[in-house]
Amino acid sequence: MGIVSEREARLALGCVVEPGTPQVAEAVAEFGAEAVWESLLARGSQTVLARRAREFRAGPVAEAAAAAGARFVVPGDAEWPAGLGALDGCEPVNEMSGAPLGLWVRGGGDLAGLAARSVAIVGSRACTSYGETVATELAAELGEAGWSVVSGGAFGIDAAAHRGCLASRTPTVVVLAGGVDTAYPPAHAPLFERIAEQGVVVSELAPGQHPTRLRFLGRNRLIAALSQGTLLVEAAVRSGARNTVTWASSLGRVVMAVPGPVTSALSFTPHRLIRESEAVLVARAGEVLELLGPLGTRSVRPPVVRRPTDDLGPDELRVFEAVPARGSLSAGELSLRSGVALAGCLGILDRLADLGFVVQDARWEWRLPPRPRPPAG
Repeated sequence: MGIVSEREARLALGCVVEPGTPQVAEAVAEFGAEAVWESLLARGSQTVLARRAREFRAGPVAEAAAAAGARFVVPGDAEWPAGLGALDGCEPVNEMSGAPLGLWVRGGGDLAGLAARSVAIVGSRACTSYGETVATELAAELGEAGWSVVSGGAFGIDAAAHRGCLASRTPTVVVLAGGVDTAYPPAHAPLFERIAEQGVVVSELAPGQHPTRLRFLGRNRLIAALSQGTLLVEAAVRSGARNTVTWASSLGRVVMAVPGPVTSALSFTPHRLIRESEAVLVARAGEVLELLGPLGTRSVRPPVVRRPTDDLGPDELRVFEAVPARGSLSAGELSLRSGVALAGCLGILDRLADLGFVVQDARWEWRLPPRPRPPAG
């Protein structure tokens, strides 16, 4: 195949080289993709990569990409996330390293813009109802605050995080270990289509490629690098989500973990990370934003709900709380219950009546006012 541009060389290399191959990433960083591709095509080279390079044809890839509505993004493009550059100087994890040669992107969102304000939420595929609820609510709250969620689209925590973000009407980013034209797991095809409407489906594998164990590990480094921090929700002793956390730590990104029940095996990894100071304990979105926001940014506190009784004085509150939920009591009985002298209790009851907190019945006893009936119909 004749290469005429750096973009085409990156596309071709990405189709013949497995994600995260350190030697290729280093060579591209030093000599450029065109030179590396030409060296693979050099006569006499009999390596596996050289044979793949000579067999590569760009036409079928272009056709598959067009059919899927996918675009190929490379460094220098406006949509290329700046955070991916940190992978070039990152220590290898599972013998993988290096930024992707390019990314296949499908969907209506802008990848760079979404990644700039994003949180990775990862965790167990076989999650509990507790973990699913926590992941959904955290993602929804982050979405309401204008932050996107990055995850891998798997069953369990990943899917819960994507759905929570979508529920807040905020685009989300799903990173796949296969081509963007094929949903994996297949049951999540409708979810990925919803994500693609305003968010993006991303992979460094060309359309038509299928997931493998090593490709999932390579995918995890992209999830960590695309986001500003990684949040772990439920993970057993051996968990793929733990690999994403390792990448986030290697990249110097913020690592967070949600505590779980001590009786659950899925609490093991989050609790160990917190105990060994590898992750910061978080329980709500405000704490996540406090860690990821600019230095000095205060935590987003839940809105304060004021009650009608908040403006009552101490004695007024004691008298009001002495009024029974059902039935009525005399002023003398309320005085005994509240510990407020009878003279003072009578004056307080008059003020409470003026404020609408209590009413006096036909027997001159005090009770709570009747609740308004809901409108008919």
